[in-house]
Amino acid sequence: MRVILEAALRLDPAIEPEIFPSGTALLERARHGDAHVILLDAMMPAPDGYATCRALKSDPITAPIPVVFLTAAAERSARDAALAAGAIACLPKPFDPRTLAAALHRVIQR
Repeated sequence: MRVILEAALRLDPAIEPEIFPSGTALLERARHGDAHVILLDAMMPAPDGYATCRALKSDPITAPIPVVFLTAAAERSARDAALAAGAIACLPKPFDPRTLAAALHRVIQR
């Protein structure tokens, strides 16, 4: 899934994605990087996307970075949990690799 996600985002020349194997790795890098947006999966490894989002939003360095969830969870409760954790939006999985970048741009510009 990470390979497909990276390839889909690279279709847009304005996006330079970095893919991380876990929430821990992402948190480490986010504190030292220049991320413009963070895309999370609710079911990502250690910690899950919700805990990762809460950690990002509780850190003054990473709190301003918009977080968007990409999730297969169709229940409204999953969307509500992502928004409660600090996300600005949720995008559905499965996603169309040809339109993912455009969808991401749309939610960031809201």
